[in-house]
Amino acid sequence: MHHAWLLVGSEGVGKATFARMMGARLLATASGEVDAADPDGAGDLPDRSRTRALIDAGSHPDFRILSRLPKDPEKPDQDIARSISIAQVRGLQPLFATRPSMSDRRVVVIDAADDLERGGANALLKSLEEPPAGTIFLLISHAPGRLLPTIRSRCRLLRFEGLAMEDMTRALHAQLPDASPDDVAALAMVGEGAPGRAIRYAGLDIAALDDALHAIATDGDGDNVRRIKLARALAGKAAVARYHAFLDRAPAIIAQVARMRAGPALKVAIDAHVDARELAGAAIGLSLDAQATVFEMAGIVARLR
Repeated sequence: MHHAWLLVGSEGVGKATFARMMGARLLATASGEVDAADPDGAGDLPDRSRTRALIDAGSHPDFRILSRLPKDPEKPDQDIARSISIAQVRGLQPLFATRPSMSDRRVVVIDAADDLERGGANALLKSLEEPPAGTIFLLISHAPGRLLPTIRSRCRLLRFEGLAMEDMTRALHAQLPDASPDDVAALAMVGEGAPGRAIRYAGLDIAALDDALHAIATDGDGDNVRRIKLARALAGKAAVARYHAFLDRAPAIIAQVARMRAGPALKVAIDAHVDARELAGAAIGLSLDAQATVFEMAGIVARLR
């Protein structure tokens, strides 16, 4: 097996889940716990699996996940660092200096490679160029064009397409058993083939946000009334989740509009999409004021009129 795989696709389509399952099965197969020739040897390991138990507990000696760390260890769900640091990547070197513990294989998952800071990307590249014996790298990427070309060239590509609407609906019903059929249908639509993205929007009344953005894109907002109303609604601690969803949805809706345009109107939409993506990234990374950011973002959407 090739030593490095680049798992590419939309955020929320299941790449990280697959990487974790694939890594677990590779380790279980290498240790003899699973028969590699088993025709049913796909999907997650059974609950009784020792490999699965160790990975779930975060204590498997031959399995590592690198991802952005919380700034405050006491608040693991808040204030996540902007990138995967060079120190995190270099922290793998002691692991690579020894042989795998439980078999002849180890697995390293980078979730996501897009989050590597420049120094971290260069440090990872050295390991990809001279891979430690028995090590499989699984790099998750939502935007592979942002990665170093030298990293991409060292990896085999595995592309994840979006789910069909029927599969989206089935996945959402399984994950949100208490959601109404109408809610599931709305989430499946905005998820655009990525169930993880749709699940993040659950309970946030995304349909109302989309309606407000579509109204601004269609009719404009010459007197700023719509923008002010939206900015006020998404300001404050109680609206943080909806604010983040808004930052996702605004560029997505601009992209939807762009697909239906041509000529000068298409250029307007493309320029708006670039500006919206940059603003959304800065809003989180630089902790910009939410109310001012929503007002500015809605102004970008208004250019589409």
